[in-house]
Amino acid sequence: MTNLGEFERIEQMLRPLAAGDPGSLNLMDDAALIDVEPGQQIVVTTDTMVDTVHFLAGTPPGSLAAKLLRVNLSDLAAMGARPFAYLLTTALPRNLGDDWLAGFARGLADDQERFSVHLIGGDSVSTSGQLSVGITALGRVPSGQALCRDGARSGHGIYVTGTPGDAVLGLHLLRQKRTHGLLVDDAEYLTGRYQRPTPRLEVGQRLVGIASAAIDISDGLVGDLGHICSASGVAATVVASRLPQSKPAQKLLELNPELTRTALAGGDDYELLFTVAGQNEAGLAAIRAECGVPITRIGAIIAGDTPRILDDAGQEIDGLTGWRHF
Repeated sequence: MTNLGEFERIEQMLRPLAAGDPGSLNLMDDAALIDVEPGQQIVVTTDTMVDTVHFLAGTPPGSLAAKLLRVNLSDLAAMGARPFAYLLTTALPRNLGDDWLAGFARGLADDQERFSVHLIGGDSVSTSGQLSVGITALGRVPSGQALCRDGARSGHGIYVTGTPGDAVLGLHLLRQKRTHGLLVDDAEYLTGRYQRPTPRLEVGQRLVGIASAAIDISDGLVGDLGHICSASGVAATVVASRLPQSKPAQKLLELNPELTRTALAGGDDYELLFTVAGQNEAGLAAIRAECGVPITRIGAIIAGDTPRILDDAGQEIDGLTGWRHF
């Protein structure tokens, strides 16, 4: 295990990540420069991950880096923004060693290329406590057109991308360290959905001018739909059987039906949850076809103040809540 100094670590492992953005100033200054085009707004988001709170002990550094970047990009996707840069903050135990950071930097480098973003700055400190890493991501959106949570109105349809519930089932498999009867490929699909979520950037950008409210599913569908309802001053009804499921999730729930409530309430999918007025619903067909991402209507916005998840008999499924830190 080698132990480079702080500035040597930055020079050797992090400075290469800044090479594609002149505003980073090659990480030689304490701040970055950002040019803003006329008619554009900057969207800023940040997320932090703490060892054993947001990821399992022993998570490979490259996987952690990928997830950290992707969950921030998902926040930008939920506002219809196009990402372009990010800042990185690390609080690393002194005994972690340079190999860990090198693997973390490689994970960032791979996803930087995939999502066309670059590191432009941040901070690096040591800690006597748990490993903690955070990213602040920056994106651009046409002025006044960012997707927010407060535009849902009674009668608007509720939609999701992809297949929410996969990630929490994958986390369950990782924690249990067994497949619960699934084939290995199916188990790896679900754990991969937890470890490396896909930010729906193209869909989010295409939803500008079509969606009335949007959020990404990080705390669980029930909790995040509640955030839209609270911001918009409305209620919602969702029929549980309308929620799309991947084939591996279907197989796991058939073998273990007691996990159904977990799949309904769990988070970490980073799929988009959004509402659309009737006159804009036709535009979703083009987005679905051109982006190649499943988009499913799961319910409707109604008058009131809380979301309700219903069974096929129209009865509310009680006791479903989203993730809360406190």
